Amino acid sequence: MTPKLPRLLLAALLAGSFGISSELPGKNAVFAGLTAHEWGTFTSIAGRDGQAIDWLPLSGSTDLPGFVEHLRDGRFKIGLRGTVRMETPVLYFYDSREERVSVKVSFAKGVITEWYPHATRVEPMANLFDGSLYQTHPDGSIAWGALTVSPSLAADFPRDAEHSPYYSARQTSATPLCVRTPTGEQHEKFLFYRGVSTFRAPLSAKLTADGKVQVQNDAKEEIPNTILFERRGEQAGYRIAGAIAKEAALDPPELTGSVDDLRRELVGMLVAQGLYLDEAQAMVETWRGSWLEEGSRLLYIVPRKFVNEILPLSIDPAPAQIARVFVGRLELVTARTENAVETAFAAHDKATLEKYGRFLEPILRTMLGKDSHCPRVAKLNGYLNTVQASLMAQARGQK
Repeated sequence: MTPKLPRLLLAALLAGSFGISSELPGKNAVFAGLTAHEWGTFTSIAGRDGQAIDWLPLSGSTDLPGFVEHLRDGRFKIGLRGTVRMETPVLYFYDSREERVSVKVSFAKGVITEWYPHATRVEPMANLFDGSLYQTHPDGSIAWGALTVSPSLAADFPRDAEHSPYYSARQTSATPLCVRTPTGEQHEKFLFYRGVSTFRAPLSAKLTADGKVQVQNDAKEEIPNTILFERRGEQAGYRIAGAIAKEAALDPPELTGSVDDLRRELVGMLVAQGLYLDEAQAMVETWRGSWLEEGSRLLYIVPRKFVNEILPLSIDPAPAQIARVFVGRLELVTARTENAVETAFAAHDKATLEKYGRFLEPILRTMLGKDSHCPRVAKLNGYLNTVQASLMAQARGQK
């Protein structure tokens, strides 16, 4: 195991390396066989008891380009409930020679909802359209049966006119891929997929009476690193809790931090887990607008064993080296969040409500679970009905 550098020293070294990140591992690097690196995010919301709660993770506007493929039409996704939104896993390949590769990823208690390039097989495709994943069905899976990893490929990657964070994931030195479809070829820098599941998140977090965040590791191995982050308007702060073997009580951060400093910290953590520097930068750039948006949340490194259990990955031929680095995101419904949401509803402050977006429904449900005061409950139920009506209207407008 590589010795751990002091955090500030590691951040300084990485900051000094940003100018040459495109040379790591290098356009003309020689690999001793196929290499595969993957990153992704698991997003959940902590309920009153600290556990991830059921929500509508696919509500809200999409941030994906139009060429990305998805499961059937978009209408059923608005009502698809789960505990975890698996967001943007991207799987990079590196090879010094052209090679044919097949890939399969299974997804425990879940369904794959979006992907690119074209997949050979996505399962299950039926009996998922009652708005719930809680009925019995096989684990989800996606397979690319015959893709070509080609260092000589002059790839013309697809783009939409609209900006999307999707494109940031291409800013690496990964070897281009070619997938042959019934209508031609698709080129990309990675394999991309997303999904929804009902598995139990490896981390839970409960708010204590004295304002702390009580964090519990429910996985079988240590959580390698954890960050408590909060943003209120232009003010933000974070507290690095480090590794958590079992549990920890965290004080909320002072809102005097620098978002740029946190980005560098995140890059350092991802590199320490096995990503190349340009991959770590691409991941942080892809998710900086979401991870660092309004509200309070825990960001943590998901244990590798947990990732492999939830997302079993098979690649043929087997890579000489593989790295899989996933970040968990657990949203926290703090007193500040409750006050901000309730005040915004009362003032018809659409701009503030939009900052919480797809989390509004579970935030309101969590607030209702805490309160027995009848007048306030009635008011919160009215706000929840407004959100649900908006989601229904959105579902009717989906094609």
